[in-house]
Amino acid sequence: MSFVTRLTLQSGDRAALDGVVEDIRERVSRKGAEMKGPHSAPPEQLHVPRYKRPATEGDAAFGTWNYTVYRRELEIVGHDDLARDVTAGSPFPDSVHVAVEVEQVRSMGSS
Repeated sequence: MSFVTRLTLQSGDRAALDGVVEDIRERVSRKGAEMKGPHSAPPEQLHVPRYKRPATEGDAAFGTWNYTVYRRELEIVGHDDLARDVTAGSPFPDSVHVAVEVEQVRSMGSS
């Protein structure tokens, strides 16, 4: 029985995101673990309205605040200690949001 650790990393700072992904890739490679990814999703363009004062009907608004969010997904197969060290043992930049999902995978024939 092994575990698959799925990491989803998001950031508005593409350089910081790519730096974190490259660091994870190097650490996994040094340990000889299996890694799938990183898989890149298309950048997401977000638009946030800005108002001059708390929103009421008819308030004038400033221009919208536009920003881009970049996303990478990768999976670490097995190597539970390495996955734990990557996710909890290393600090990530404040500009990078990391979500971790762990899935238990049973081999064929296991009950």
